[in-house]
Amino acid sequence: MRDGGPVATVEHLLAIQAQDLRAARLAVRARTAGCTAAGVDGALADRSLVVGWLLRGTLHLVAADDFGWLLGLIAPTRAATSARRLSQERVAPDAADRAVAIVERALTDDGPLTRPELAERIAAAGIRTEGQATPHLLMLCVLRGVAVLGPVRPDGTEAFALARDWLGAIPPTALEGEQRDRALAELARRYLTAHGPATAADLATWSGLPRRDARAGLDAIAGELAIEGDMVSLVATAIADAAAAGDAARIPPRLLGAFDPYILGWKSRAFAVALEHGERVHPGGGMVRAVATVDGRAVGTWTRKRRTAEPLLELFADVAPDDIAALRADGQDVLRFEGLA
Repeated sequence: MRDGGPVATVEHLLAIQAQDLRAARLAVRARTAGCTAAGVDGALADRSLVVGWLLRGTLHLVAADDFGWLLGLIAPTRAATSARRLSQERVAPDAADRAVAIVERALTDDGPLTRPELAERIAAAGIRTEGQATPHLLMLCVLRGVAVLGPVRPDGTEAFALARDWLGAIPPTALEGEQRDRALAELARRYLTAHGPATAADLATWSGLPRRDARAGLDAIAGELAIEGDMVSLVATAIADAAAAGDAARIPPRLLGAFDPYILGWKSRAFAVALEHGERVHPGGGMVRAVATVDGRAVGTWTRKRRTAEPLLELFADVAPDDIAALRADGQDVLRFEGLA
């Protein structure tokens, strides 16, 4: 549990999957002492945190200071996929270019706008927005450095902002040469800070970059690494973890939201989710359910039937009464975090 607030937690993790913003907030809650969902939204409003299509072509919550170099590293690898998906949605390349220009003009003239508001303007120009066309057009706007998801409206709707205004500069959409090499090194270093020990395959899976890029990033920081077989960790992090082990050897019971970094951060989830329970946590279709963990192992999933209700545990492993009580207490903290208790 960290004490530095939501921004420090996001910086530590580097990127939190955020196609479900509530789940991203819960990831911050599980790692940040005393924070609130309103505090996370406040950091989005004051431009300390932003959301964009980054790792694995999925929306991620990142610190604003990290957005530019991550976009420059990731965007070129997503270009072909973006073009293919827009073609599948029957949006021609020239129509996609016009949509990006429409979004840029709308955000310049009228400030942050929501997805439906932007879709209405795109559709008014005769460009297809049905099906998944709108999200893929907005993804293209982000990949081209035009837009970024920033403020959250009072009704909970996220709004897109003009990237150059919101970030204070036009973010790079491609890095080359030494800039790219430094970005790969920073990616490897920051990944291991929160996820080490890990392998090059883990880094490639988490980032969505080719394994050769993951290896290049790790090779660039070889002097900072402790190596054990194919697993690597940062020497400084390993020393700090060893020093802290005696003080907090047991990971406390915790409720983690859907798509939590603890479940998504490696190629294999077997260390956290027993193979026989895998489908209970990740049933397919890209879904990763909210989980209850004890000693770092998933022991069940949890849901809320109503917004104000206590989390409902669905255990699939034997759990001691004290740990069940701790999970229920953490459920109360979820309500506190979301301003419901």
